[in-house]
Amino acid sequence: MPLQAWANMPSRFLVIAAAGLAIAGIAGCDSSKLAPAASTSASTQTRQVTVIGSGEVQGTPNTLTVNASTEAVAADVTAASNQASSRMQAVIDALVAKGIDRRDISTTQVSLQQQPFIDGAPPPAYQATNAISVKIRRIDTASDMLALIQNAGGNATRINSVDFSIQDDPQLLKDARARAFNDAKDRAAQYANLSGLTLGKVISISEVTSNNGPPPPPVPMPRAYAEAAPVPLEPGQQTVSFSVTVVWELT
Repeated sequence: MPLQAWANMPSRFLVIAAAGLAIAGIAGCDSSKLAPAASTSASTQTRQVTVIGSGEVQGTPNTLTVNASTEAVAADVTAASNQASSRMQAVIDALVAKGIDRRDISTTQVSLQQQPFIDGAPPPAYQATNAISVKIRRIDTASDMLALIQNAGGNATRINSVDFSIQDDPQLLKDARARAFNDAKDRAAQYANLSGLTLGKVISISEVTSNNGPPPPPVPMPRAYAEAAPVPLEPGQQTVSFSVTVVWELT
């Protein structure tokens, strides 16, 4: 239609014509592009096998943790507390002077109490106790450190316990971890074979580690004071164990 004819048409006819063009345009489109795409993904549950593997390695402990305390008995609270505190401070100062890092010394107990009644008589004194935990990272100095604690604390010193442990030994941990994973993989492969399937990719791994070395019994400190000689210590062997839970896909 010529432009002049369009210009002379009434406005209502223009609206009708435009609507007709729009309808024609829609009809000419590919209907497949307008229809929503059908979902082709099927929800399938992955077949899995979950196994727990374990691995153990033997190693020599490289750390000794000592729990030591100082004890004082006096007729009044202040005297008992001051005596126990001063002796413990002497122990701490001696350890630091010999190279023990203050971060490896921590207070574990501070107590102050009346001694119990005996045969109805009033308590004669108060007892104060101050305890610390000391981590000795050089096993070759452990014997001397125990003697140092005893000498610095004097008759007030008590050695409550010693505990050997394996810490910061990366290769030992790697060996235990590898044994645990290989154990888990062997078990999973057996289950896959029994079920007529094959072992696929690993889906998840979680682990637990522990040192299976019970601490020695407490070592009592003699009441009589004498210059202490180095204490004989034998670290022996401890077991580092890993337990790992692995989930494999079965195909």
